[in-house]
Amino acid sequence: MRIREGEIVKKIYRWFCRAEETACGVGFVFLIAFVFLSAILRLFKFSLSWSIDMAMLLLAWTAFLGADVAWRSGQIAGVDILTRRLPARLQRVVELVVDVIILAVLVIMVVFGIRLAWTERVATYQSMRIPYSLVTMSLVVAASSMIFSTIQKIRRIVLVLNGRGSAGGPAGSSGNNEDR
Repeated sequence: MRIREGEIVKKIYRWFCRAEETACGVGFVFLIAFVFLSAILRLFKFSLSWSIDMAMLLLAWTAFLGADVAWRSGQIAGVDILTRRLPARLQRVVELVVDVIILAVLVIMVVFGIRLAWTERVATYQSMRIPYSLVTMSLVVAASSMIFSTIQKIRRIVLVLNGRGSAGGPAGSSGNNEDR
C-alpha cells in the first residue's frame, strides 16, 4: 500500500494545526493563572514580579498564534460591503488579490521580525533571564504560520477559479476544515 506524498503533507499540516490550537489553549490558561495568582498574592502583600512578565510573554504568543488559528478557520471578521454584490467569480478574484497582499505583508513581518529579534537578543526582562527576542519571535512564528495558511487559501481560490474546487462559501475560508 503506497501512501501519496500529499497525504503525508496533509497529516503533518493537521498535526501542526492541532498543536498550534493546543498551544494557544494551554498558553491562555497559564496566562490567566499567572495574572490571577499575582492579584491574589498582592492581597497578602507578596509580589511575584516575574508572573506579570510571564503573562505578557504568554499574551504575545497566544494572541499571535490565535490570530493564525482564526485566520485559517475563517473566523477573522471581514468587510464585504463592497464585494458582496459582485458576481461570484469577481469576488474570488478580489479575494485572491487581497490574500496576495496579505501574503506580502506577512513576508515583510517575518523578515523585519527576525531582524528585530536579532537586535533584541541581548535585552532581557528585569525579573527573568528571558530575552525580549522571545516575545518578538512569537510574531515571526505566527506570521510564518499565517504565510502557510494564506498560501492554502490562495491555492483553494485558484482551484475554484479554475473550476477544480468547491465554490461553497468563501474560497479562502476553510471553516469546514476540509484541509485539516
